[in-house]
Amino acid sequence: MRDEVLKAFGKQLRAVRNESGLSQEKLAELADLHRNYPGRVERGSANPTLLVIVALARVLKVRPAKLLEKLR
Repeated sequence: MRDEVLKAFGKQLRAVRNESGLSQEKLAELADLHRNYPGRVERGSANPTLLVIVALARVLKVRPAKLLEKLR
């Protein structure tokens, strides 16, 4: 179940990021994260904290719930 959740979150993050026109590197820079971290999250190999989810949502100009909406 854990892998499914992380992959679903990553897929949604990638979709929202692509809609915004940001690269993974630019998203990382603006969210004050390591440059490789968004890619790891998008692949489902990293488990972001609540604070990271909020930071990503702020940069993407969406509510954090938008990044979580595909999770079941």
